[in-house]
Amino acid sequence: MGGEGQIGPAAGRQKPLTEAENCPTTRRMASPRWLFRIALNVVVDGVFAALAVPAAYWMAAPGASWPDPLWTALAGSGAVIAGGLPFRLSTQYWRFAGIGDLLGVAGTSVLGALLFAVSLQAAGIGLPSASFPIIHTLALFALLGAPRVLYRSMRGHRPGSIGKVAGADRQAVLLIGAGEGADLFLRALGQERVPHLRVLGLLALSARQAGRRIHGHPILGSLDALGEVLDRLRAENRLPSTLVVTEPNLTGTDLTRLLEEADRHGVQVRRAPRPTHLHPAAQQAGSAELRPVAIEDLLNRPQVPLDREAMARLIQGRRVLVTGAGGTIGSELARQLAALGPEKLILLDNGEYALWQIDLELAETNPLVPRLAVIADIRDQVRVRAVFEAARPELVFHAAALKHVPMVEANPLEGLLTNAAGTRYVADAARGVGVREMVLISTDKAVNPSSVMGASKRLAEMYCQALDIAARRSGGGMRCVTVRFGNVLGSTGSVVPLFQRQLERGGPLTVTHPDMRRYFMTVREAVGLVLQASVVGGSDGFMPEDTQGGIFVLDMGDPVKIVDLARQMIRLAGLRPEQDVEIRFTGLRPGEKLYEELFHGKEPPAPTAYPGLLMATPRTADPAIVGRAIDEIAGAGRNGQVRPALTALARLVPEFEHNSEGDLNAAASE
Repeated sequence: MGGEGQIGPAAGRQKPLTEAENCPTTRRMASPRWLFRIALNVVVDGVFAALAVPAAYWMAAPGASWPDPLWTALAGSGAVIAGGLPFRLSTQYWRFAGIGDLLGVAGTSVLGALLFAVSLQAAGIGLPSASFPIIHTLALFALLGAPRVLYRSMRGHRPGSIGKVAGADRQAVLLIGAGEGADLFLRALGQERVPHLRVLGLLALSARQAGRRIHGHPILGSLDALGEVLDRLRAENRLPSTLVVTEPNLTGTDLTRLLEEADRHGVQVRRAPRPTHLHPAAQQAGSAELRPVAIEDLLNRPQVPLDREAMARLIQGRRVLVTGAGGTIGSELARQLAALGPEKLILLDNGEYALWQIDLELAETNPLVPRLAVIADIRDQVRVRAVFEAARPELVFHAAALKHVPMVEANPLEGLLTNAAGTRYVADAARGVGVREMVLISTDKAVNPSSVMGASKRLAEMYCQALDIAARRSGGGMRCVTVRFGNVLGSTGSVVPLFQRQLERGGPLTVTHPDMRRYFMTVREAVGLVLQASVVGGSDGFMPEDTQGGIFVLDMGDPVKIVDLARQMIRLAGLRPEQDVEIRFTGLRPGEKLYEELFHGKEPPAPTAYPGLLMATPRTADPAIVGRAIDEIAGAGRNGQVRPALTALARLVPEFEHNSEGDLNAAASE
């Protein structure tokens, strides 16, 4: 009685589906529509197989009699249907037939012809000629393969559908690249019910391909001849509105030159979708839609090989703590560390919302990695020590800092307390609980600093260097690895998000000086090299003795002029610099330099065995002396004494030439 009247979550509970029953493929194959398609394929293939029998007889022995036409036709159909089972011929999707499907047809033809020949011999019917099985195989391949190719061609190009869209209403494009990317893009475009693009032709990366055709579209020349091709198309009144880059490896200077040429002709540049978005089955989702060129593509940076196995050996099974885990560098560190399988990942940040975001993301992407999200201020020495004593990390990545130069110039004591004193508190707490290795994230602004931010980071470098040298000389203790690099594209407070916001408002884009240059790197690449440095710097025997205790410097490539970056971002938005969007020069801000440096004159660079990593020869210091100086600066900072704090900073960092006023009135023009 109780079961019949039950209500609530258990009411109406059905028998749970088995794994096979719950599989989408199993449910699809059990559907009436799917079964009908298989049956239709079997019938159609059987009809063509039956037609192949008289065709083969006629070609093998013209004029000879055809024995028992009905029986032989049925036998031919049965042999092909049976021969197609190993190749799943009946489940082929004709609309997406490709090389693999035609190979299946070929295998079916061979096996079907052999089965048919065996069945004739078993029935006592002789073969019309010794070559009959070969001729029958060819006839089967032609009659089974040709309908598939024809159907794919008709459904792919849809001449009727294309006619529904007037040529003037379709966007004329020129494809850049004549390889697999162009092939996939043209196939995806051909699958659209109402194509929205009209391809005028292609430009290959090599001149050797000029004059050939891909899917009926001509290769008009090489990328080097882009200007000439566009001039010719303009003269023919056929200038495309957009250049579509289908070659994924077209980046750096080649892409920059393409953008400049497109800008000269008033043509937009877009990228083709990623290959995974061009699958034919996804056409209903508009997979041939173009996407903007990413600003990262303009960095002429080759892929640097990384020793992932060594990184995994360092991280796996260890408790790892990341400070500043909610920031751009800290959050990417957390992502890459989580993928390496730590025993526990401790995320520390002073910002609740940023910390919540990265913790939530890791819960979704790496749910099996134990995590602990800690809200703490690294300037609170007691709190930092308590966190370390409770978590007992084995590795520490210290990314927490105040990094925005003008903000620290306006609040110098906050910058000193966070970047210098906070780093000392983290390092001391880490050493106190027996941390194996601490990695400090530094900046190129610490070299010959002109800002409080840069000088405070140099002071942090000095303390960590001193600790590392002392540990190496004593033969034990915590290793301190310092990694220095320049700007990260898209990081909080960097110029790229600023330009994006200004573009959204229609401009102007503000640049401090026409000669301003900066080093740039993607955040993923920077963090990968940080992890590589943590492997090298924390191990014995990896570096020459005279570089031990030095600073790892990431190879940032060539510096980029900020005004050039602004122009490129305007072009990437489909606009014209100085015509559609103004670029306005505002003058240097307090603490800024025109050029950033990666090495001080007294720390000449030394190569390492790892691509992308350089080593700055160490400048030794006594950790006790540096520690007392930091305590003096922290005391002045807590008492609100700016001048004594900056005086002590300048005494400890003699190369600090403070540009406290900037050059706000030097709005230069080119």
